[in-house]
Amino acid sequence: MQHLSEVGVSKITLPGKTKPNRVSSSTSSGFCKKKGSMSAVKLTEGHVPLASGGAPLFYRQAEPADAEAKLSVLLLHGIRFSSENWLAIGTLETLAKAGCRAVAIDLPGLGKSKAAVAPAAVGELAPGDFLKQVLEALQLGPAVVISPSLSGMYSLPFLFQHGCLVRAYIPVAPICTDKFTAEQYSSVQTPALIVYGDQDTQMGEVSLSNLKNLANHKVVVMKGAGHPCYLDNPAEWHKAVLEFLQNL
Repeated sequence: MQHLSEVGVSKITLPGKTKPNRVSSSTSSGFCKKKGSMSAVKLTEGHVPLASGGAPLFYRQAEPADAEAKLSVLLLHGIRFSSENWLAIGTLETLAKAGCRAVAIDLPGLGKSKAAVAPAAVGELAPGDFLKQVLEALQLGPAVVISPSLSGMYSLPFLFQHGCLVRAYIPVAPICTDKFTAEQYSSVQTPALIVYGDQDTQMGEVSLSNLKNLANHKVVVMKGAGHPCYLDNPAEWHKAVLEFLQNL
């Protein structure tokens, strides 16, 4: 894999560090790690320019420091959130410890990508090529896409138009699920893990009613959790995601 700096991505060292930050762990439960090994994680952040031009998107990245990543994961976010949430609850680190290259972007107009112009209005479907450009710019290749809430307007068109680039799909009560038919969903063979909180009686249940038509899916209902269920119980969230990834 080429270094990010070789593809026009500006790499930024985390504050107070002379090298990319590394987090050591004594655990070795990751599905891509050898038993008994120590998993060191390299954290970086920067901006990635897209082929369509405009302001670049901010990203945070976590990857194994001592081995080549076996799987790529792209993390999106909801309208009130950003890539910082995935860092704060440990999802980036957890995925990297499991042998993944995990990249969380700030969507256009949000987080640290406020200068970037969104390709569609909130609630409308964005062009499927948008996330295709993101994957190409980051050299992620086919990736697992984690898509909560607002980001459904980006991930769903990408899934339907560029399914070969989606290794697996993990929707978390995304919007825009009603813009596709049951027949369209049933034509998608991509493995999917549908996650939602049982207290999310609006978006969670609406999205499930549509997403359950995906041909190859599993459902995880997080008890006592709301719309951003991953924030309510990060441990349960991480367990569900890692178990799903183990079986890809």
